Amino acid sequence: MSLFNRRKKTPSGETEGLGSGTEKLPESSGPEKNGLFNRINPFAKKDKALQDTATSPGDDEQTGLAGDLPDQLQPCSEQDDVTPGKQSSAKGEQPEDGQSPAKESSKPRFGFLQRFKQGLSKTRENLAGKIQELVKNTRKLDEDFWEELEEILIQADVGMNTSVELVEKIRQAAKKQHINDANEVLHLIQQEIALLLQNTQPLNLGGPKPAIIMVVGVNGAGKTTSIAKLAYRFKQEGLNVLLAAADTFRAAAIDQLQIWADRVGVELIKHREGSDPGAVVFDAISAARARSADILIIDTAGRLQNKTNLMRELSKVRKIIEREIGQDPQEVLLVLDATTGQNAISQARIFQEATGVTGIVLTKLDGTAKGGIVLAIARELDIPVKLIGIGETLDDLRDFDPNLFAQALFDNDNNNNHNHN
Repeated sequence: MSLFNRRKKTPSGETEGLGSGTEKLPESSGPEKNGLFNRINPFAKKDKALQDTATSPGDDEQTGLAGDLPDQLQPCSEQDDVTPGKQSSAKGEQPEDGQSPAKESSKPRFGFLQRFKQGLSKTRENLAGKIQELVKNTRKLDEDFWEELEEILIQADVGMNTSVELVEKIRQAAKKQHINDANEVLHLIQQEIALLLQNTQPLNLGGPKPAIIMVVGVNGAGKTTSIAKLAYRFKQEGLNVLLAAADTFRAAAIDQLQIWADRVGVELIKHREGSDPGAVVFDAISAARARSADILIIDTAGRLQNKTNLMRELSKVRKIIEREIGQDPQEVLLVLDATTGQNAISQARIFQEATGVTGIVLTKLDGTAKGGIVLAIARELDIPVKLIGIGETLDDLRDFDPNLFAQALFDNDNNNNHNHN
């Protein structure tokens, strides 16, 4: 029986320009003077990790408990797979808060592929694990097999249309290669998943300086921590980074971003809460030019419950960017929470219409069994997934690699027939 024959399961605040009180870090004692790893010690003890969740302080919640924010979020140790060519600090250095460096953990450290696989463990169990079990219990590729495969994909939030299309491609590939044994089709499934995700692109930082990255997304998706991780990454690469606090509506948003900026060691351009976001962006672009910044990352509001006003505000911010730099921003990155599954697709369509999204940052992949949403985004939105968050550390925001994703999804200690490190 075909799958389709069955039941489908701002108040107006005072604008503070650069010449009228724009707040910035003191030049004589700013973070740039102390060195990045005097502020973030990779050997400091990782207490309870700050997670990219809607309820965690310091992300997108309306809380004033700023003191509990980012000191728990540490970069991986130097033995982990970090940015090539970058060195960690000496073991004797101490973090800014004066705490002694923690002793190195006796737990084994892994390279990025292993950590990536661990981050996808829930999705692997829900998607690849069920597919492997189906293959194990199937002798030949009959109609029941293809229907079961469709159901597994749909349950993993791949989406109805994407699941049907993907199964058909696998089916045709098996027919073309004269494959009748279910055990031999597993490699085809992984291959077609990787092919579906091939519309991937690196971050675009070309063109005139500063390169501007506008970050959008609903509150709780992980915008704040994603911005911090991006800034940390660029700082590691030796780039001069500025942040702009254009989310002037949400309580404590500016304070939280300031704490992240201080922790990572970048300057934040900000106005008062309730100020005009467009004025913040205007001043931030001027400041970035004056400081010869390489990159300006702009935080924006995400109160989707007030959709009309929010989209109008975001459109205005983008137009100001275009007017000031004479072109589109290099990137408009939409931060999506992977745990929301198919709801992420609806959010993406709304933001795409208002801002012209150029890429997706998919967060919290390590906390969900709904990682199949990556496939739905690629197929239904035609917006490249550029970055993924698969952990709690500052360097766990990584470029999305479709082949690595497919490999990590199907590769485990019990199944290495077709996948190798």
